Amino acid sequence: MTEATHLLATRRSIPIPMLAEPAPSGEELDRILTIAARVPDHGKLAPWRFILYRGEAAAGIGRALAKLVASREGERMTETRERVEAGRFTRAPLVVGIVSTATEHVKIPVWEQQLSGAAAAMNLVNAVHAHGYAANWVTEWVAYDDEAKAILGIAPEERVVGFVHVGTPTEPPSERPRPDLSSIVTEAVAPEVE
Repeated sequence: MTEATHLLATRRSIPIPMLAEPAPSGEELDRILTIAARVPDHGKLAPWRFILYRGEAAAGIGRALAKLVASREGERMTETRERVEAGRFTRAPLVVGIVSTATEHVKIPVWEQQLSGAAAAMNLVNAVHAHGYAANWVTEWVAYDDEAKAILGIAPEERVVGFVHVGTPTEPPSERPRPDLSSIVTEAVAPEVE
């Protein structure tokens, strides 16, 4: 088994609360993001972008999200919910937002562009793992709410591919059941042609 094969076979999502400092930064983070951007991209459109949420900016975004939820829920807002929203982007030391900027194109369908963004997210997760860190890819309600997206620096016409939480794992990954190949793989059958 090659090193690359081993890395792909051992990648696991780590629960977000188990992602601690340090997270990649500087040149190391640049390498990871460069790898993330090496994806199929019909037409060389780069129909996605990355947003880094960390430090005080992430904390300020959390406070703004908590305020948004409080304005909607009023007295129903619990202290727990306020704490969850305020800490949403500080649960891990780095959160990378992958945002699809796909638009109508004369040759490249929007769906293909969106798939390129998903490939960038998966490349990011694998690159994080290859550099000795761990990641967890989620979306959550903020990905689908225009007011929350505005707080996050995402335009209404853009779509969130995911938020990849990144850090150093504080516990080893646990395995989970994976689909049996017999349940997800079929051989194509040619139709009868007269």
